[in-house]
Amino acid sequence: MANKVLYATYDDDHKLLEGAKVLVGKGVHISDVFSPFPIHGIDPVIGVKRTRLAIAAFIYGMAALLLALLGFWYFMVSNWPMVIGGKPNFSLIQNLPAFVPITFEFIVLCAAHGMAITYLLRNWTVPGAKARNPYKYTTDDKFVMEINPGFQDLNEDELRKMIEETGSIALELK
Repeated sequence: MANKVLYATYDDDHKLLEGAKVLVGKGVHISDVFSPFPIHGIDPVIGVKRTRLAIAAFIYGMAALLLALLGFWYFMVSNWPMVIGGKPNFSLIQNLPAFVPITFEFIVLCAAHGMAITYLLRNWTVPGAKARNPYKYTTDDKFVMEINPGFQDLNEDELRKMIEETGSIALELK
């Protein structure tokens, strides 16, 4: 039973959210929730930690800023200095105001691509990866709560009764 998983199916996102609050309040640990769209407010209820994707975006942005400034210095000052519009070409500092829009766009480009790649690799949603969704109908109109009975202090019958009281339409042990 330790490796078995209990799936509670709901037909409404509000029922699932309220049911999760009741179950967590009674000490039941909910492993995951599957739904066709994000359920706002479910993360703190089931204990999902805040994402660190914003920190990764900041790091990607700073790396892009350094890469852009290095590229501007190399292309416009060191490698092939050219006088464009009367601007001096012997110093990056004097040319910097002209590069602000390009630098901003490059930072946005690198941060967005870095976040997207990080998200795909972290969640392993790359092409060819097997989906972890337990039921096909959770991509259409049903909501499923995943509970591992092995981590609970309750026996399976008490757990089933508590879940059925929250408005679950189906309960399955896999």
